[in-house]
Amino acid sequence: MIVSSAAQMMEWIETVVAEGVRRPGYPADDRVAQWAAGLFADFGLRDVRLPPVELEAWHPVGATLRAHLDADPATIVEVAAFALPYTMEKARVTAPLARAPEPGAIVVKECVLGRLPQALLREAATSFYDPEGVFDHLEQILPMDLDAMAGLGAAIEAGAAGFVGAFTGMPWESRDHYVPYDAVRRPLPAVWLSRDDSRRLLALMSEGPCTATLSVEAEVRPAVSRNVTGVLPGRSDQWVIIGSHHDAPWASAVEDASGVALVLAAARYWSQVPRERRPHNLLFLLTAGHMAHAAGTRAFIAANRDLLGKVVLQLHLEHAALRCEIVDGVLVPTADPEPRWWFTTQDPRLEKLVHDTLVAEDLRRSFVVRPDIFDPMPLTDGAFFFPEKVPRVHFLAAPMYLFDSADTLDKVDQAALEPLTRAAIRIVLGTDGWTRPPDL
Repeated sequence: MIVSSAAQMMEWIETVVAEGVRRPGYPADDRVAQWAAGLFADFGLRDVRLPPVELEAWHPVGATLRAHLDADPATIVEVAAFALPYTMEKARVTAPLARAPEPGAIVVKECVLGRLPQALLREAATSFYDPEGVFDHLEQILPMDLDAMAGLGAAIEAGAAGFVGAFTGMPWESRDHYVPYDAVRRPLPAVWLSRDDSRRLLALMSEGPCTATLSVEAEVRPAVSRNVTGVLPGRSDQWVIIGSHHDAPWASAVEDASGVALVLAAARYWSQVPRERRPHNLLFLLTAGHMAHAAGTRAFIAANRDLLGKVVLQLHLEHAALRCEIVDGVLVPTADPEPRWWFTTQDPRLEKLVHDTLVAEDLRRSFVVRPDIFDPMPLTDGAFFFPEKVPRVHFLAAPMYLFDSADTLDKVDQAALEPLTRAAIRIVLGTDGWTRPPDL
């Protein structure tokens, strides 16, 4: 099985990253969609399209927090901040600082990235592939604070004047935390602070009551992004959809330039296979607006609901990621992959196919998990296929830097690009002769 080389896939990833910040509705993201459509056409895919996806584009301009000690107004902490996406666009509020939600206060919530012991996940997984035996002791640092959004909601409900996510538990120095990404408009100014700035602010608050001025400026405006689709006919009347998303919180190499490259590699491979050897019709999908509540996936489903009844498999490919360690406060990539999650429909033959594929391609540190193991839907761009009951395999890794500007080219798991591509091909081949079950 000859697939695109890791060097070729890295070249694609570098091309995507070089366009710059690819948030939904940004010009860089539109350029990537046009470029990917051109490659689909070059590969010989049929019916290459760029269907529009309407969404709201969020553009941050700036944010600051200036706090002083009430007993000594000359004792000041002033820091730059990063506004939470889709919170109040323009505001300047002066109010007391409070650690708990209070009406009229600027709520300061101390935040820390979540941690997931792999032994715990192993117990809940359908199966796993861990030939090194690292899951006994490995702990994964997740890319968000699972309680932060609850704290934001509590601040809104209490009638707070503002919200500050104080990331004392960020392992490296950064305020570039692009969360939430559900595109929900929240009616108060809210910001993230970096680790060191958070500690300075909390130290000031420990001296006594404080008052602060929170200033934010951003823009939210209607925009049109585009999905990218292309088709290769196969020998059955069933369909396989192979997808990822092309937008990102930053210039992001792992999230999801790596997913784009994996879909391109799959498209290129299957374009060189004669139609009679393709087990099903293949539709390749690069969605827009993942960072806006999966707007592209939702738009694709709405426009193609008649097709879904013939989809034997929806395969999503996201995040070929290296695990990092913190060395002197700096993220340093290791040679090891971030634990891999394979959200798989609970169909024994599909679960066995995925597990056997992981072993065959030596994709270590992998879990086969049910789609709703963490949430009512899988934590992927393809999540909205879940309520449609489409059979699915969604690959995703969740490194701690996923939503941060630290997601750079050195974090891509280059050694895994070819095995992941072969795995995707094996899984599609393994569905040869399958038809869509009436209900899953």
